[in-house]
Amino acid sequence: MSDEFPFTSTNTIATEEDLPLYKEYAWDFDTDKFIYDNAGNHVLVEGNEAIKVWIYKALKTERFRYTAYSWQYGIELKKFIGKVMTVCERISEFKRAIIECLMVNPYIKSINSITINREKTELNCEIDLTTVYGELVINV
Repeated sequence: MSDEFPFTSTNTIATEEDLPLYKEYAWDFDTDKFIYDNAGNHVLVEGNEAIKVWIYKALKTERFRYTAYSWQYGIELKKFIGKVMTVCERISEFKRAIIECLMVNPYIKSINSITINREKTELNCEIDLTTVYGELVINV
């Protein structure tokens, strides 16, 4: 039995060297579908390309809605529906929600900037971030 105080943790935070190469199934962002090879198998991508897929899916998934995902995965946008806010407040809150959504991924080191543009009923975000593999810019 340990003499350690029960609320003291000796766990360490994972470093870049501890993380395995990030892999994900390839995604066609234009058609919003998986990419398959000629034999009908999923194509795998690695590194920043895999992180792009994770980011895209996380920002398209409402947090707490699906029991298949952990409560840390996804973004909380439902709370904005019907809420009266100025444009500046809404953009500020969207940016906060994006940062909260993405920073749970240990492969993402920092978010450098988020640019939000509104086109009619659609919001387009350009996110400039740093991963363990280097700089990455993604449009969602």
